[in-house]
Order: sequence, then structure tokens, then C-alpha cells
Amino acid sequence: MAAAAAVEAAAPMGALWGLVHDFVVGQQEGPADQVAADVKSGNYTVLQVVEALGSSLENPEPRTRARAIQLLSQVLLHCHTLLLEKEVVHLILFYENRLKDHHLVIPSVLQGLKALSLCVALPPGLAVSVLKAIFQEVHVQSLPQVDRHTVYNIITNFMRTREEELKSLGADFTFGFIQVMDGEKDPRNLLVAFRIVHDLISRDYSLGPFVEELFEVTSCYFPIDFTPPPNDPHGIQREDLILSLRAVLASTPRFAEFLLPLLIEKVDSEVLSAKLDSLQTLNACCAVYGQKELKDFLPSLWASIRREGQDIMPGYSGDCRHHLCEPDMKLVWPSAKLLQAAAGASARACDSVTSNVLPLLLEQFHKHSQSSQRRTILEMLLGFLKLQQKWSYEDKDQRPLNGFKDQLCSLVFMALTDPSTQLQLVGIRTLTVLGAQPDLLSYEDLELAVGHLYRLSFLKEDSQSCRVAALEASGTLAALYPVAFSSHLVPKLAEELRVGESNLTNGDEPTQCSRHLCCLQALSAVSTHPSIVKETLPLLLQHLWQVNRGNMVAQSSDVIAVCQSLRQMAEKCQQDPESCWYFHQTAIPCLLALAVQASMPEKEPSVLRKVLLEDEVLAAMVSVIGTATTHLSPELAAQSVTHIVPLFLDGNVSFLPENSFPSRFQPFQDGSSGQRRLIALLMAFVCSLPRNVEIPQLNQLMRELLELSCCHSCPFSSTAAAKCFAGLLNKHPAGQQLDEFLQLAVDKVEAGLGSGPCRSQAFTLLLWVTKALVLRYHPLSSCLTARLMGLLSDPELGPAAADGFSLLMSDCTDVLTRAGHAEVRIMFRQRFFTDNVPALVQGFHAAPQDVKPNYLKGLSHVLNRLPKPVLLPELPTLLSLLLEALSCPDCVVQLSTLSCLQPLLLEAPQVMSLHVDTLVTKFLNLSSSPSMAVRIAALQCMHALTRLPTPVLLPYKPQVIRALAKPLDDKKRLVRKEAVSARGEWFLLGSPGS
Repeated sequence: MAAAAAVEAAAPMGALWGLVHDFVVGQQEGPADQVAADVKSGNYTVLQVVEALGSSLENPEPRTRARAIQLLSQVLLHCHTLLLEKEVVHLILFYENRLKDHHLVIPSVLQGLKALSLCVALPPGLAVSVLKAIFQEVHVQSLPQVDRHTVYNIITNFMRTREEELKSLGADFTFGFIQVMDGEKDPRNLLVAFRIVHDLISRDYSLGPFVEELFEVTSCYFPIDFTPPPNDPHGIQREDLILSLRAVLASTPRFAEFLLPLLIEKVDSEVLSAKLDSLQTLNACCAVYGQKELKDFLPSLWASIRREGQDIMPGYSGDCRHHLCEPDMKLVWPSAKLLQAAAGASARACDSVTSNVLPLLLEQFHKHSQSSQRRTILEMLLGFLKLQQKWSYEDKDQRPLNGFKDQLCSLVFMALTDPSTQLQLVGIRTLTVLGAQPDLLSYEDLELAVGHLYRLSFLKEDSQSCRVAALEASGTLAALYPVAFSSHLVPKLAEELRVGESNLTNGDEPTQCSRHLCCLQALSAVSTHPSIVKETLPLLLQHLWQVNRGNMVAQSSDVIAVCQSLRQMAEKCQQDPESCWYFHQTAIPCLLALAVQASMPEKEPSVLRKVLLEDEVLAAMVSVIGTATTHLSPELAAQSVTHIVPLFLDGNVSFLPENSFPSRFQPFQDGSSGQRRLIALLMAFVCSLPRNVEIPQLNQLMRELLELSCCHSCPFSSTAAAKCFAGLLNKHPAGQQLDEFLQLAVDKVEAGLGSGPCRSQAFTLLLWVTKALVLRYHPLSSCLTARLMGLLSDPELGPAAADGFSLLMSDCTDVLTRAGHAEVRIMFRQRFFTDNVPALVQGFHAAPQDVKPNYLKGLSHVLNRLPKPVLLPELPTLLSLLLEALSCPDCVVQLSTLSCLQPLLLEAPQVMSLHVDTLVTKFLNLSSSPSMAVRIAALQCMHALTRLPTPVLLPYKPQVIRALAKPLDDKKRLVRKEAVSARGEWFLLGSPGS
């Protein structure tokens, strides 16, 4: 028996040794993927792979050692999430030692370290150890491009996950990176290197005495001189490098003493691109540098700027009308942008340029009558006005804009009344910038401005963009000038609301309803100052009372519109504690009173009041209550909770306005279906409280919620109760009481999942409790997830269980949110993937054919919401299942899988190329799906396929072009649009310059 067992154990190891031999000695690439897949599926461990490699790792021949380490590294890249801490320690020690090996071995060693840098189980201190070894043992710039890129990736990974450890190195880390980057020439690597330098500075790593060295190693690339080669598969453009380098150079004032002389030199260059890049970089620096850094260079800067101004606009110090009078106003745009960049250097520079250019722009605006020309001039003028905001003036008489105020206002008001929507939009932006200038606008100017904004806020649908811009401008300016808006805008809106109520009462035309909606939006938009909120909030709440009293012919859409305005107002109040508390203590009791009144039994049921109990209306009220609660201080939240929880548990309505109700409010006892529906409002409140707020009668509340969650008579109420229970579980501190609540929940779920009318409700409870625990990494989450997986084979609940994985991986909007103070661990999706996807895959293979689609749907939901950097290493082992999911008849599975595959085509073209035949076939089939969303996603994937290597795609080009002719005639415009885009890319495939 023992001998038989030994033979049986040796058999799989023999297969592993065969694969290792084929890779190391036979120079075959396939076995590496097979070994990695076997490790992921549990057939082998990483330790067994190391044992199988055995002598190959110590082979005296460098090429053999390199192949052996390459195999181990590829396995680690696929399986790093499975490693234990002690395994990581031993592997890192091994790889660090191999950095001293032959140069042929180094690329494979770096790949292994890259895999280990992604390990969650990496013990403290090893990130520093790895980087020290690389800095000391590897001459990075002597490596090929791909290996240098690997080093940058290792550094990036450690900076993302081990920041504090790296900072413990002090300036040694900065110096080490300087050595790594010094001499880099490849644009692919430079983009990563520039990002690392920017992070070094922005995240406050120690630069020590190496500020100048860090500047030199990056500034040597300025100005960027790069032309991408034809047929470049990487898509790196010159502009990408320019913006990345500019972000580095402008990231710290400590570069000023080195950078400003360089910029002055380049501004005087004869090369226009270098001149423009220098001025734009100077403009970016001025947002970071202060007077202290700029003052020593101002004379030289200003001399260059004046010369530049005369070059751009002849007679800059006198007459610059030559360029401004060009027939095509677009010719002036580059010149103006250059001057704006120059003017950003200092207050003095800005004043001088503005004083010279502003009169000319004002004059030209009045000389040109076409809206397009006026818009161009106004955009130029807006650029100079924005520059004025960068500099402060102690004496308001020194401000150069003061002398042009009346002309500027006149020009802006002309733009706001122009028929051109585009000119109106620029006029609104200009008005906002003018209003932000301290003490510039007079009261009369503000009164006119408010009048224009009021008019623009009620424009028709074809001017939607202008209306939205006017609302945003009203909010911005109301915060600065509350008295003007209270005096001139709020009264007009109040009257508009009253007229709207009258029209709704009479059942008037849709146009009036549209004005009514605009009025609601304007009331919320302008509520950006505490004094205005105290005027606008009562107007909206009074409007809701009119609905409740039956004084208006209201529909659910009307109430939802009011709630949306209330939510937007609540969001604005979050910035000010006083406004936040005022909104909460005014709006929440009012909403609760309205809902309680509507839930009371009536002799003659009122359609008007029952509107307030509709699902969509309650969801809108939930959004208001949640938003109004999340930003409360713990002290104020504690005051509120002592009123609201007793309302639902004891029927205590004393704090509600107009609280004379015909019967008692008892949603948990013998309450009507209408009363039970209001549990959603309780959920919105208690699940948005700060974690440290004590909830009164918690034990009773949790038991009542649990009981209601499995009540089958009202699915809306039972779901709200389950969500509320889960939200409170998530925030509850660990301990005996939490364990008791969990045991009660598990017992309730198991009892409900048996045969009976409450199976669906018990499943919903299981789903929400599982999500609450997954988010906080609670140990019981794995047991509950396994129970959920078991339901994938259930004939009744299987499809719902599959969709449940989407809920587990998605962000919610009403409960279990970070904004609502839920405990949401930052990498819960990665952990869920690691812990559960192997079981899902195994379950799929073992499941009967009729339930396999459920497993595919669940897997597709998990993968679709997984961060792509986590998914990419796992792609080879999961791609076959994703392709199978495309054949599933369920449209939800198809859409989820297509959404998952599309970015992978862009980010992992080499792996996807291996399956190009299957991908082309399935995507083309799905482009004729009955579902419009699936057709669109399939065509987007056909478009993304063109990013694969051209030689792989060319054999399919004629077939694809013929097949894509059909969706060109699709009845849906969005489908036709995607078809045109995809077919155009396939037409260009293989042509010169494509």
C-alpha cells in the first residue's frame, strides 16, 4: 500500500519534471504556461516547482540557469497571490543573491523580483532590501529596454504599496533612483521614470542633497525632441513626454534656481516649438513657485517676455493691431497663448501684458460682428483675466482691471445676449472670472448679472449646455455675493415656483412643467451660502407639503425632481458645518413627516399622497437623507439619532412637524405595507452615521430588521431591512455582540433558504450580509461566500446567485459606502478574487451543463470589476472561460464579458493574439445580438482588436470588412456609429502610416 501511494505521489511530480525539462533543455515556451496553470489550480506548489528545477538553478552553464529562473519567474508572475510570507522571504533572498550572477541571468531575475513586488504577503523591510540590492548590483542602463522597464515597474510597485518603508531610506532612495534613470533614452521608459520622479516629489520623499542631481537627470530631456516612428504599436506621442516632463519640472519650487535660467535661455531660442514649450512650462511653474523663487530672475524673464511680445505682435510696446486685424482670427490664437504664458511669470509681467493687450481686445470685439470672431477674442481676453487671479494686490487701486471694468462688463453682457450659444458660454465663464476679482463689480453690475443668469437658467432644451453653465455660475457667484442673489434672484425663483404650483394644479402644458423643473434646479444651484440656504430650503420643503395636501396634480417625477434638488443642496451644504446641520434638522424631520403622513391608512385612498410611497420616490428621499447625514459631526449626529430611531421603534413622532396623525406609526409591529416601506428612510439615516455614534436600542433594532428582512409580503421593505441590517453589521466593532448578531443572521438565512415562501428574501439577506463582511475582511465572509456559491446550482435561485457576485464586487450608492463611513478595505476586490475565483472555476468544471451559465455569469461579474493590473497576470488561465462565456445565451453574461475583454485587448495584445480566431468569430456573431448594448460592446471589441499585432490580423481583414457591412444598416444610431468606427480601423489595417 505504501509503495502504491509513493508511486501515485511520484506520478504528478514526474509530469512536472517533464515540463521543466522541456522548457529548460528543450527551449519550448509552452510548458511555462502549463506549469503556472497547474500551480494555480493546486496540482503543484511553488516549492515543488523549485524542487523540480533543482540542479538547473545551480547549473554551471549561464543559459541553463537563466532558463530555469525564467520558468520560476513566469510561475511567480501568475501565482504571486498564492505565496505565503515565509515563501516570499526565501524567494527574495534567492533572487537578491542571483543579482550577482552572469549578465544572461539578470533579466529573468528581475522578472521574478517584479512578481514578488506585487505580493500582498511581502514582509516589512524586504522592499528596501530588494531595492538596495538592485541599486548596488545592477547597472540598469546597460540592460535592454524591456529589462530597464522591469526595474522601473519594481520601483513603482514598491512606491505604491510600501511608501513608508522606502521613505525610511531617506535620500539614499532618491540617489539610487537617479543612478537607475541616468542616461535613459527610451520614451516608453521615460514616461514611467518621469512619473516616479513626480511621485518622489509630490509624496514628500527625502531629496536630501540631491535636488540638483535629480533636476539634472530629468531636465536634460528639455525641450522634448521626439518623433514617434511609423507603425509605432505603443502609441507614445511627443505631447505625452512633454506633459510628463513639465509635471516634473513644475512640481517643486526647489527646482527654481536651476530651471528658470534654462527656461530663459530656451525662450530666446529660434525654434518655435522650444519657445512655446518653455513659455508653457514657465506658466505651469508660476502656479507652484512663489515671489521668493522668482524675484532674482524677474529682470531676465521680463526682458525675454518683452522681446517675445514684440516678435509675436509687432509694435507690442506700441501698436500690436497688425495681428489682431487678420481676417482669420484663429491666426491670433497661438500669439495670445504665448503672451498668456509669458504673463504668468509675475504680477508685474501680468500687469504689463494685460494693460497693453486688454484695450486692443476690447476694441477688436466691437469691430467684429460675427459671433465666431467675437468668441475667439473673448476667449483670449478670458485667458488674461484668469492670469490676474494668480496675483494678489494689497492696494485695490493698483489692479489694472479697475480701469477697464465698465468696458468689460458691457462686453460680457453683450455676449450673454448674443444668439450664439458658444459665445454665451464664453460670456458666462468670463462673468464668473470677473466676479471672482475682489471688489471689482459694483452692486448695479451684480444686479444686471443676476438678471442675465436668471434668464439663461430658463433656456429651452436646445440650449441645455448654456443653461447648465448659467446654473454653475450662479452657484459660484452666490457664494461671493449672497446679498445680491438673495435680493434679486431668490424672490424671482420663489414667484416662479408659485406660478409653477398653480400650473401643476391646473394641469397645464409641458412647457410650464419644464420651467418648473428649471426653477427647482436653480434653487439648488444658488444655495451655496448659509444665508441663501435659509431662504431656499423652506421654499422646496413647502413645495413638497403642497403635494402632500393634494393641492397639486403631482406625479412621481415632480416629487423626484424636488428630492434631486434637495440632494444637490445637501451636497453643497456639506462644505459648511453650520449649513449642514441647518439642512439636516430642517429637511429630515420634514421628509419623515411627509412620508409618515402618506403611510397612514385612509378611508378614501389618495393617489396624490401614495405618490410619496412609490419605489422611485422613496429612493430619491433616501438619497437626500443619506447625503444630509454623512457629514454631520458625531456630536450632532448623536442628537439626531435619539429622535429618529425611537420614531421607528416606538412610534415617537413628537419631533416631527405637523405630527397629528390619524393612527400610530408602527412599521415593525402590525404596521401597514405603506409604513413598512419607510424602513428605507431609516436605512438611509442610520447607515450614513459616523461609526462612533452610538445607536439607541440597537439590539432591538437589529432583531426587528432581521425579522422584517424575511417577510415575503413586501419585497421592497424586506430588501431595505436586509440592507439596513448589513450596513449596521459592517460598522459594528468586533466582539461578542457582533458575533451574536451574525449567528442570528446565519440562522435566519438557513431557515429561510429551506422550502417556503421566504426563500428569495432569505437569499437577499444572505447576499447583503456577505457583502457587509467581505468589505471589512471578516472571517465569516468566506463561509457565506461558499454558501452563495452553492446556490449557483439551485434551480430557483441560481441565476440570482450569479448576479449576486456583481453586487459583491460593485460600489453601492445608498449603503455600505465610504462616504457613509462604512468599513471598506481598499483591496477587497483583489482579496475576493484570490479567495474565490479558483473555487468558481472548479465549480464550473464540475457543474452539470444546465447550470454552467450561472458559474460563467458569476465569474464574469467578478473579473469585469477587478482592477486590470490584477487581472492581467491571471489572464492566460482564465481566458478560455471568458471566451466560453461569450457563447452563453444570457445577454448579461455577454455584456459583462465583452466589457472585461475590451480593455484586455488594449493592455495584453500578445496574450490575446493567441486566440484571435475565436475572438473574431465570437465578436462578429455578437454584433448581430438582439441586445443593442451587446451589439455596441461587440463592435467596440472589434475596434480594439485592431491594436493586436498587424500580421496576426491581416488574414481576417477581408472577412471582417464584409461582416461589418451589416451593422452599418442597424436601426440604432449608436450601433451604426460604432460599426463605422470599427470598420474604418479594419480598412486601414496594414496600410502605410496606420
